[in-house]
Formats: sequence, structure tokens, C-alpha cells
Amino acid sequence: MESSKNEQNNRIGLVAVLSAYCMWGIFPLYWKALQVIPSWEIICHRIVWSLVLTFILLILQGRQQALLRALTNRRTLLTTIATSTLLGSNWLVYIWAVNNGNIVESSLGYFINPLIAVLFGVVFLQEKLRLGQWIALGVALGGVLYLTFSYGRFPWIGLTLAVTFALYSLLRKTATLHSLEGLFCETVLLSIPAGLTLMYLTHQGTSGFVSQGPWITLMLIGTGAITSLPLLLFVFGAQRITMTAIGLMQYVAPTIQFLIGLLIFHEPFPPAKMIGFVIIWAALALFTIEGIFFSMHHRIRPLD
Repeated sequence: MESSKNEQNNRIGLVAVLSAYCMWGIFPLYWKALQVIPSWEIICHRIVWSLVLTFILLILQGRQQALLRALTNRRTLLTTIATSTLLGSNWLVYIWAVNNGNIVESSLGYFINPLIAVLFGVVFLQEKLRLGQWIALGVALGGVLYLTFSYGRFPWIGLTLAVTFALYSLLRKTATLHSLEGLFCETVLLSIPAGLTLMYLTHQGTSGFVSQGPWITLMLIGTGAITSLPLLLFVFGAQRITMTAIGLMQYVAPTIQFLIGLLIFHEPFPPAKMIGFVIIWAALALFTIEGIFFSMHHRIRPLD
């Protein structure tokens, strides 16, 4: 009975996490549909409507008192200021990249994010890397350098997305707030400049929320839901499955983004860029396979 319940929880968790990654993967289609709106105005709406939705969820779950107690802690407040800055920067660069024909390069950021996260673990948390992980990092660095020198342009979009999200994850790992409370606090801080910007645009009569018709208005309101829903699905599912399963599925989103950029929007993908991506994919394959073998070895190793 207990085994059957665990299997059911595992299946539900897998579906939830896979759904979250698929939603993150098709984000470019949503942002492209809002292409008539400037990127910085989209990000303002994303912040404000995410704040509204997370506030409603906190009230429904009765968690506002715990949130207020947490925010009286100075360290928590400073961490939230830092994470909100990183999150806002990541969102802005990503939406700008998508709406300026750089979906393929933005997918690069989320391909290499796990490797950047591991590197930050070494630098900031004094974590130890195994030989295979060091080799994977070295191969990935080779891919980035190849893209820079052979393609003729530093892949700043991909690296900015990877670094900001890895730093965000690092700070959230050490934060005391849970995901919903954390996202609410981050959007509270970001909504101050975002809300003032939207009020200014409305006053000037240049707000796309008002001038671009009801469909665009509804899509801008929907940015709150598409921001919060996959995150909540991910957290729900991650509590029910292994880290190995999460690690294997984390490439679903950038793969979908990459294919959307290549096959739907026909972004250029010259041979030099393809070779650079192949090198980085090889690094990811090595990193993933090494992690699986290490996990299997320790799982079956007999007791001393």
C-alpha cells in the first residue's frame, strides 16, 4: 500500500515538473505574441500581475503572518533585495532577447546554467567537484570561447541569463523564505519602479495595455499566471521526485526554446555557431552521464 502511494506521488511529481519545464520552454511564443509592446513595459506588467497573483495565493493559504515575521529579519530583507534585482534583470534580458530574434542564443543560457551553478557552488559554498565535473566545465568553457572567437561575437545574452539565474538560485538556496513567499517579496520590491512606470505610461497615453486592444490587455494580465504557475508546479513536483530526475529534465525547456527559435522563427544558425553549441551539448552530456554513474555507484555500493 505504501509502495503504491509512493509510486503515485512519484508519477504526479514527474508530470508536475515536466509540465513546468514545458511551460518554460514555450515562453518565447507568448513573448513573441506581445512583440508590439516594448520589452521593458512587458517586464513591468509581468512584475505587477505576478504580485497580484502571489498575494492572492498567500491570502488563500493563510501564510501572510509568517511572511511578515520573516521580513523583519534584516538578512532576509537584504537577500530579497539582491534576488529581486537578479530576477528582474534575468526577465528583462530574456524578453528582450526573444523579441529581438535571439531565442536560440537565449536557450544557450539555460543549457549552461547547471554548469554555472556548479561553478558557483565551488566558488561560494566551497563544494568539491569530481574529475568528470571539472572536465565538463572545461569543455563548456571551450564551447563559449569557440563561439566568441569563431562566431565573432561574445555570447553575452546566454551568459547573462545563465549567471543571473545561477546567482539567483544560489541566494534563494540560502534564503529562509519559501518559493511563494520569496516570489511575492521579490515582486513587491520590483513593483515599486514597475508600477510607477506603468502609471507614467498611462498618464502619457502611451500604454500598450490601453492602446493595443483587449487581446493584448488580457495577455499582459496573463503574464502573472505564466510566471507563477510553472514555478509552483516545479516546487510541488520537486518535493516528490529525485534530484536525478530533475537534473535529467532540466534540459527540456532550453531544448524547446532552441527548436522554437530554429524551426518556427527561422533564426540564423551558421556552422560556427552550431559547432559551439555542439561542444557545449557535449559538456552537458558528460556532466549528466557522470552524475548518473556517480549516483548509481553510491546507491549500489555495499556497506563497509
